[in-house]
Order: sequence, then C-alpha cells, then structure tokens
Amino acid sequence: MASAPQNPTAAAAASDLLRVDDLPGRGRGLVASRNVREGEVLLSEPPVLLYPSTLASLRSYCAACFRSLPAAGAAVPCASCRAAAFCSPSCAAASHPRLLCTALSQAVQEPLLFLLSAYSLPDPSLHVVLSLSSAPPPPPGAQDAAGLHAAVAALAPPHMLPQGFSPDLTAALLSKDRGNSFAIMEPYRPGMSLELLKARAYAVYPRASLFNHDCLPNVCHFDYPDRPGPGNTDIVVRALHDISEGREVCISYFAANWRYADRQRRLLEDYGFRCECDRCQVESRWKDDDDNNGDDGDEAMEEEEGEEGGGDGGDDGMEEEEEEEGDGADDFPHAYFFVRYLCDSEGCWGMLAPLPPSPNGELSHVFECNLCGKLRKEEDAMPDEGTSGMNITFLVGSSDYDYSLGLAILLIVSLGDTIDLILFQDLSHQSSTVIVLVLPHTVPQTILSEALLV
Repeated sequence: MASAPQNPTAAAAASDLLRVDDLPGRGRGLVASRNVREGEVLLSEPPVLLYPSTLASLRSYCAACFRSLPAAGAAVPCASCRAAAFCSPSCAAASHPRLLCTALSQAVQEPLLFLLSAYSLPDPSLHVVLSLSSAPPPPPGAQDAAGLHAAVAALAPPHMLPQGFSPDLTAALLSKDRGNSFAIMEPYRPGMSLELLKARAYAVYPRASLFNHDCLPNVCHFDYPDRPGPGNTDIVVRALHDISEGREVCISYFAANWRYADRQRRLLEDYGFRCECDRCQVESRWKDDDDNNGDDGDEAMEEEEGEEGGGDGGDDGMEEEEEEEGDGADDFPHAYFFVRYLCDSEGCWGMLAPLPPSPNGELSHVFECNLCGKLRKEEDAMPDEGTSGMNITFLVGSSDYDYSLGLAILLIVSLGDTIDLILFQDLSHQSSTVIVLVLPHTVPQTILSEALLV
C-alpha cells in the first residue's frame, strides 16, 4: 500500500478527537469529541499485540515489524530458532515473542501463533488484551480451547508462562482474539482479486477495538506496514467526510460491497449481533417485497443502499442532501456514497478517504484507497458537473448481472415527480453507460425492461 503523507501534528492530536460513550443498544463505542473535518486522522495507535498470520508469512516478512523481507541474503535470521528472519539488525535485536521463538524450533501448529505471542506479553499488556470485549463462542468444528491450551503447555517451559496460566485463561484470550484482531494485509498487486489477498499478520489495538460496525461507515482504517521508520504497524483511522461532535464514529468490519445476507451472516457468526442499520433495513424490505411479489432471482431488483449501522452513526456529509430529497424511507443518496468512497480499481473495493489536511488546515482533494493504495483526485470521484442539477436518490443492484455493488453501480437520478432516469456504469469492464426509463420511484421495485446504450 502506498504511504500517505503524514501530518505529525494532526496525528498527535488525534487522540483528542474520540471519547468512549455507552450507546443505547450498542454498548461501548467511540464518538467524536468535536466537529471533525474530512480526511482528519482520528486515531493513530500502535498494537499491544502483533503476531504472524501463518508460518509461511515468517518466510516473507520480518518477524518483528512485518515489513517485507529484503532480497535473499540481506535478511537477518533469528539466532535462536532459525525459523524466522528480520529485515534489519535493529529488528533482530528487538527479536520476536519469546514463547513463539522457542516453539518455532519444534513442530508448532498455526492456531498456536496467537496464544504463544499473547503469553509472551508482559503482564500489563496481557491484562489490556484480557480487558477487551469477548467474541461469541466459536462455531462447531473449531479447535477447542482445551486442546490448544494443552499444546501451549507442551511447547512452553513452565517458567516462561504467566501466573494464572489455565484453560480458562486460554479460552478467554482466544475469545479476545476473535473479536478484536485487525489484519495487516500483504502487498496489493494490480489486478489481484480481493478474495486472494491474505493477511501477513494480525494486530490487536485496544482503542481501535472500540469502533462499532457500520454498513456505511464514516471512517476507514489504513495500515502502512512497508513504510520506513517507526510506527509502520500502527493503525491509522481517517474521516471519510465531516463528522459532527457527539456522532458515533464507525468502521466497516468488511468490504462495503458485500451483499445483505453475507453481511448479516458474518456479523452474527463472528460478532454475535444482527445489523439493523438503515441500509440493512432497506435491503431486508426489498427482499421481503421480492418474495411477496413472486419475482424470481433473475428479475428481482435488490436495493443496495441505506445509511449507517445501528446507533447514531449517520453520514453527516450527506445529511443535507437526504433532507432535500424527500421524506420517504428509501430516499437516501447512497449512490453518492459508493461513487465517492468505494475504490473502482479492478478487484479491490477498498474504501477511499481524503488525505489528511495540510498543517495549515487546508483540505486535501486527493483520495487514497485503504486497500490497494490508489490515489484519486476528488473530481475523478464525483459525477460530471453537467448532472449537478439532478438529485441522486438511491443505488440498486441487479441480480441479472450478479454484482450487488461488486461489479457495477446504478444511479437513479430524479428528473421530476413522475419519472426517473437510471444511469448504469460497469466499473469492472468500463462498459458504456446504460440509460433506463422506469416508473415513478413511488414504485421502486420496477423491473428494468428497456435500456438504451449510449
């Protein structure tokens, strides 16, 4: 990923932009402690725990900082286990988790990488991890905590294990890992499918773990593991748009182009809740309407829109447009959100956030993708100025193309009270624009039957 220009003053002040609140129906969450401008860094935090994703990652990445290892012969092998390597003498001096190092000289299972790293922490850091929220019980078939605990006990010398080492403590740690770890991704290569991109390491950030989920977030997080200098494994959270004081600040726990059913399944299995944000409520109504009307899967229109997840996490940058466009529950301009904040690089679908403001407070007009690192000018992310008099009302996904925001974008543009114009652009193949005339959006589930290629 490309490294964004850093504003040290802004990063240092970021810790003052968030406060922890108890939010009705959502538990603890982070809210803006003052008005936040787009692109501002709200959080820059080092990990309390960092561990390799797989044994194979130790052959490609530094065991201490997880930068990509230099060319063969330049890496510094670990003098103790010989199974890991470091990118520099300074990282070699810092070494890597002592229990993990001891175990790597033996036959170690990959599910133990987290536990061996966690049990290597000093007591204060271990207590920080244990203070985090717990995830739901693991799904059936997952390796049980008792078996993993026994494996740790067999690999680790007793004098190196923390006081209180027990099966219950191991189970508690595994629950913290499932609910709070962030992936630090391997380098993105142009054309690489998002599904093929893997984590090089996982990290636990105590404050960042307090961010609640939102299907249309108002911030996104960046990592720059190959950036030179200190802090390369810090998580950096930037505002997508302006956020008002007191508004909840939310990230998305997965890519924004996921389908409704996939989002709900992932949230329930991994985090123990069903999302009832405006976007999810709209999409669930569309599904219900399709079922009631007897539409088959090839004809049904699946609306991919909505606002923010669960609590008070609205999109302040778009609120005025929402109010102007009508009182209907489906009149959210989320087409604007996806055009402006969803990366259109082939196979990517990361989030685009403005670069941080300059030290004198001037806003940036360049957006950066948090996955592939692509930089895009603001004017390239926005609809043509020639359409500025039109009102974007909502975004739709068509099962005929099987994309649901994954391959294409549909913009429904209001031309009056009685008819809409729909603009279609296939971002993955850069196809022509399709213009479709449909009935008034008071009947939003109209099947698209006529199209003109222009």
